[in-house]
Amino acid sequence: MNELALIVLMSWIAGLAAFVGCIAAHWEGSADTVAKQEFVHGVVALGGGILIAAVAFALAPTALSVQDPISLTCTFCLGGVVFCLLDIRISKSGGSKAQVMAMIMDFFPEAISLGAVFGHDRRMGILLAAFIAAQNLPEGFNSYHEITSSGTRPHKALVSLLAISFLGPLAAFIGYFFLQDYPEITAGIMSFASGGILYLIFQDIAPQSRMEQYWKPALGAVLGFAIGMLGHQLLG
Repeated sequence: MNELALIVLMSWIAGLAAFVGCIAAHWEGSADTVAKQEFVHGVVALGGGILIAAVAFALAPTALSVQDPISLTCTFCLGGVVFCLLDIRISKSGGSKAQVMAMIMDFFPEAISLGAVFGHDRRMGILLAAFIAAQNLPEGFNSYHEITSSGTRPHKALVSLLAISFLGPLAAFIGYFFLQDYPEITAGIMSFASGGILYLIFQDIAPQSRMEQYWKPALGAVLGFAIGMLGHQLLG
């Protein structure tokens, strides 16, 4: 298999993991018991922990190593402000898409990085694809529940998550052909995404993971961050 075909396949599989998580959420048909509520809150916390780890170990380090202090601060804060405004707009329209937005903000720049890295180090590219897939699985599960809880029909939620998976090959294609020689642009995208993700975690995702009088779901955040650390060690 040639290099470009492998990049497209790896990046699509990484995105398809979100669709697999979405299908798991769709077919999970158990009664709405306390145990199920604990599980769902735990998965939300897991996704939040993985997102924090993605910022800490994948997105922010690249930005820190390439950008100067002024551009780093500007792009990072701009990401937070832009997604704050998007969140306000969506909330006023009666919806909530924090999980979906965070997943895209995480997936797209990392897939760009995958495409840019693959040309220099195939092993690193494959490991990065596996790390992205591990992140997308619980995020797809949470996104399905978030989308359907806002009144969207299940089949539309499934189609939406399947469509998002194709962002992977698109982003990897951009990274491979256009950004290998422009690390500053890639770093700016990652810094912007980091700011947006952190806003969404603290505004929307972390509050959803909390369950009154139950403490175990929050351990999902610890597990999620541990997964991120493991991925960082493997990629490092």
